Amino acid sequence: MASSSGTSSGSTHLPNSGSEEDLQMVMNQRKQKRMLSNRESARRSRMRKQKHLDDLLAQVNQLRKENSQIITSLNITTQHYSRFESENSVLRTQMIELSTRLQSLNEIIHYMNNGGGNNANGLFYDETQAATIDGFSMNPWNNNLFCVNQPIMASADIFQY
Repeated sequence: MASSSGTSSGSTHLPNSGSEEDLQMVMNQRKQKRMLSNRESARRSRMRKQKHLDDLLAQVNQLRKENSQIITSLNITTQHYSRFESENSVLRTQMIELSTRLQSLNEIIHYMNNGGGNNANGLFYDETQAATIDGFSMNPWNNNLFCVNQPIMASADIFQY
């Protein structure tokens, strides 16, 4: 009986153990397949991550380049602004000086046209009618104290920066 029970138990275990082995082998194959799939997925993920990192580094380099160009442009613009501001300051000063000169010249012309002389229109001065005190003419034009032909400032100074 032992042999029959052994055979019968052995025969009953053989199909079970065969299917268990088949099941174990199928599970091992699935496990291997899953491991391979996971490895491939991890490799693709690492590749995507590396590509993303490379893209970010390229973007950083591009942004640094653009930033450098903007800073250079800003520096050039600042230099231009400073130069133009300086030139404008000089031009404003010259404008004020020329305006003052023009006003003085207009006052002189007004004086000459309105009573600067003894004739009706005031443009000419009759020296025969000039009053003198101790040989000093009352007409300022004759005393050489003020010479109309002399410039107030040398014209070369007007255009110097």
